[in-house]
Amino acid sequence: MTIPVPPPAAWRVLLDLERIAPCVPGATLTGRDGDRFRGQLKVKLGPIGLLYDGVVTFVSRDEDAGVAVLEATGREKRGNGTAKAIVTCRLVGTDAATDVHVQTDLAITGKPAQFGRGALAEVAGALVAQFANNLRMELAGLK
Repeated sequence: MTIPVPPPAAWRVLLDLERIAPCVPGATLTGRDGDRFRGQLKVKLGPIGLLYDGVVTFVSRDEDAGVAVLEATGREKRGNGTAKAIVTCRLVGTDAATDVHVQTDLAITGKPAQFGRGALAEVAGALVAQFANNLRMELAGLK
């Protein structure tokens, strides 16, 4: 995704989880303890609505390289499924804009795992696209 700010500003926004969490469809922050952020994520996967309680933490932050790595773990609120994601964000930019490259390694157990990788990839792609659009609007002051 490309956002309309230079890399230093993009870096500050990327590290501000309280600002960007509302840009993630279905996400709500419920608390913070230092670099640990607690929250919930509502996801619709086909006919199944899922609600996860979880924690997001920064694994590493390298401003010079423009790379931040986060770990998100969650447990279904009404089931026995779990989710774990390692999200690596790389910033590459110019004075006017920054490309944010996001790579996610996702492990899912429970009901969602029955849908297979194709369905999960489709839902994840839609969530990332909506997040990118919401973040662009947030940064443009339109939200």
